[in-house]
Amino acid sequence: MIRITDLKLPIHGTEEQLKKKAARALGLPMEAIVELQVFRRSIDARKKDQIHYVYVVDVLVKDEKKILAKTKGKNITVTPDFSYSFIQGKIKCNYRPVVVGFGPAGMFAALLLAEMGIKPIVVERGGDVESRHKAIEGFWKEGKLDTENNVQFGEGGAGTFSDGKLTTRIKDPRCRKVLEELVEAGAPEEILYDAKPHIGTDLLRGVVQRIREKIISLGGEIHFFAKVTDIVVESGKVQGVILADGKTIVTNDVVLAIGHSARDTFEMLHEKGASLEQKPFAMGVRIEHPQKMIDDAQYGATAENLPPADYRLTYTTQKGRGVYTFCMCPGGYVVAAASEEGRLAVNGMSEYSRDGENANSALLVQVFPEDFGSDHPLAGMHFQRKLEEKSFQAGGGNYAAPVQRVGAFLQRKAETLEVSPTYLPGTKEVDLDAIFPAFMTEAMREAIPAMAKKLKGFDRADAVLTAVESRSSSPIRILRGENGESPWAEGLYPTGEGAGYAGGIVSAAVDGISVAEKIFTKYKQQ
Repeated sequence: MIRITDLKLPIHGTEEQLKKKAARALGLPMEAIVELQVFRRSIDARKKDQIHYVYVVDVLVKDEKKILAKTKGKNITVTPDFSYSFIQGKIKCNYRPVVVGFGPAGMFAALLLAEMGIKPIVVERGGDVESRHKAIEGFWKEGKLDTENNVQFGEGGAGTFSDGKLTTRIKDPRCRKVLEELVEAGAPEEILYDAKPHIGTDLLRGVVQRIREKIISLGGEIHFFAKVTDIVVESGKVQGVILADGKTIVTNDVVLAIGHSARDTFEMLHEKGASLEQKPFAMGVRIEHPQKMIDDAQYGATAENLPPADYRLTYTTQKGRGVYTFCMCPGGYVVAAASEEGRLAVNGMSEYSRDGENANSALLVQVFPEDFGSDHPLAGMHFQRKLEEKSFQAGGGNYAAPVQRVGAFLQRKAETLEVSPTYLPGTKEVDLDAIFPAFMTEAMREAIPAMAKKLKGFDRADAVLTAVESRSSSPIRILRGENGESPWAEGLYPTGEGAGYAGGIVSAAVDGISVAEKIFTKYKQQ
C-alpha cells in the first residue's frame, strides 16, 4: 500500500472527500483507489477560525510501484509493515512462568507467553473486574476501602479505572500489537488511528475481561485474590513464589508486574536484598474546570462540532522545577484511589462518552530524590505515604478529600462557584499549605497563572484543587539487566510501571511483551 501524510479535511469532511484528496495527491482519478485505510487522525486547532482534521492514510491501487516511482516524496511513501512478528522456534522449560500482577504489563506478558505456546500462571492480588467494580463502587459511595480490591489492585490494573488513555511517546513497533489486541477484545476501532486514543472506563472493563478469556483459551491460568508474599530464591536463582494462603508455586521465571502501588511487595523485596533504587517522580493535585470552558478555550466557536477538548501544559519554575498537567480527563470525574488504610489518594476517570460536566487533570510537581530526606531505597514511597496520611486527616479521616479553590490557593476571591467537586465519597475545604511541603505549593502557585496564559481560564478562581495525586508513577526502580532479569535473582523479570520501566497503559503493555519475548528467547532451542 501507499502512505499519504498531511491530508487536511474540514471538520465536517466526508470519507468521499478524503478519498478524493488522496487520489489527487497521487495524480489519479478517485476510482483508481481500490481501498483506503485511515492510519492517523488528529485535530489541528492552532488557528481557531481554521480548525480542521489532519489525516495519514494508506491506499491500495493497481500498479503501485509505477505510481510510487512518479509520486514518491515527502508526503508519499511505501506503507511500513507494522504487523507483529512472533519469535520463531521451539522452547523447552521445566516449569511454567508465573506472572505476578494482571495490569497492562502482566496482562500482555501473559498474553504473549500464551500466544507463543508457553502457558503462564497469573497471580493477581485483587479481584476480577466484576468483583472489583462492586468493591470500588462501594468505596466511592460509602467510604469502605478494600485494601486488596480497589482502584490500584485487581484485573486490568490502575488504568482500568481511569480513562483508558492510550497515548504514548514511545515509538516501539509493539504499540500496534497492543492496540490491535485491544480492538479484538472490543475496544473502539478508532483507537487504531486517533492521535489521542482512549477507551473509557466503562468499555475497558469488558475489554480486559475478554483478554483474560483469550489467555485462558490458550492454556494460561489466572488466579485472583492470590497475593504473592515471598519469592523463593536459592543460589541467586528464582525457585518459586509463595502466596498469602501459604501455597507455593514452583517456577524458575517470575514476571514481576506489580504496579506502582504494591508497597508491601516493595518492602518485601528490600528486606530480601533485591536490587532497588530511588527514582524521581511527581505529585500534586487534581484540578477541575467546566468542560465547556476547556472546549471554548481550545476550539472557540467550533467546539460544539468537535469531541470534548483536552490539554497538556508544562511550566518550569524560576528555581528550575518542572510542573505539568498529566492524565487529563475530558468530561470526567476525580475519583478516590486509595489502597491503604489511613491514607488518601486521588485519580481521574472518564467514560467513553466523556460527557461529564467537568474536565480534570493532574497538576504535578517534580519530586527528586534529594527531596525525600533520606537515601533509603524506599524513601520516595515514604514521602508519598506522608502526604497521603496528611490528606486523609485533612479530609476528616473518612476518605473525604481535602479541596481548595484556586482563588483561595492564589489568595484571590471567587465571585461565583460554578465548579462543583466530583470526588466521592465527599470533600472538605482546607488550606493545601497544611498538606504539601513549601517547594510544592510554591511551584504550583507560580505555575497556575503561567499556564493560564496558554489556556484561558486555567486559573479561574472557582476551579477546584483536590489532594493528593500521588500515584502518577513508581517512586522506585527495580533494577534489571539487558536480559530483563534482576541482578539479584536470575529468572526475576521486573516489568512495567511499578518496576520503573513504563508510564501508562501502552508503554507498560509493550514492556510486558518485551519481557515475554526475553523469556521465550531464554528457552529457545538452538
